[in-house]
Amino acid sequence: MAGKVETYIGFCLKARKITLGSGSVDMLKKGVYLIIVCSDASDNTFKLAVKFKNRHSCPLLICKTGLENAVHKEGCKIAAVRDAELARAICANVGGDYELYAER
Repeated sequence: MAGKVETYIGFCLKARKITLGSGSVDMLKKGVYLIIVCSDASDNTFKLAVKFKNRHSCPLLICKTGLENAVHKEGCKIAAVRDAELARAICANVGGDYELYAER
């Protein structure tokens, strides 16, 4: 299943429908359908991811294997998917190395 998620992330990259990095994600005002955060991100980055999730009322996906591998950008810990269909497809294929965040 993780292979499918990474394939869809690849489609996002090709279509330029993904924003990488907390600073860039923070500048987005609308049109965010999914936030992805790396499981080894710092506490502050994780809190930012939850803040972005709440701001855009979208799901938060936790990547357990290193987001930088999926997006081919070294040091990337957070990303925002800006395409509703691709975000839906990613969420529908979650499993293995990815999990949807459930607030505690």
